[in-house]
Amino acid sequence: QVQLVESGGGLVQPGGSLRLSCAASGTNFGIYLMGWYRQAPGKERELVADIATRASGGSTKYADSVKGRFTISRDDVKNMVYLQMNSLKPEDTGVYYCNAFFGGDDYEYDYWGQGTQVTVSS
Repeated sequence: QVQLVESGGGLVQPGGSLRLSCAASGTNFGIYLMGWYRQAPGKERELVADIATRASGGSTKYADSVKGRFTISRDDVKNMVYLQMNSLKPEDTGVYYCNAFFGGDDYEYDYWGQGTQVTVSS
C-alpha cells in the first residue's frame, strides 16, 4: 500500500514556474513507476510525465506539450517525486495528480494522490 500526497500547486502568471512535490508513504517506494497526470476542466486525465525505477535506469517520459519546460525527478531516499514546471502556459491549468504504478503479467498496484490545483492566469 502506498499513500501519496501532492503539494506545491497554486496560481501563477503565464511564463512563471512552480514545483510540485509528491510525498509517498508505505513500503518499497523504489519499485514503483512514478508519474504526474493532470486533468483540465471538461477533459480527460492525461499523462504529463513519468519516471522509471532506478533499477530500470530511471528513464523519463514527457507529454509533447510539456517537453523542454517540465522536469520530473525522484528521490528514493526521501520517497519523493517532483515536477519542476517552467514557462507555464494557461493550457497547463488543471488538477495535477501523483501516481505510483507497479505491475506484472497478472497483477498491478496503482495508487493516486488527491491532486493539487495549478492555475496559470494573468
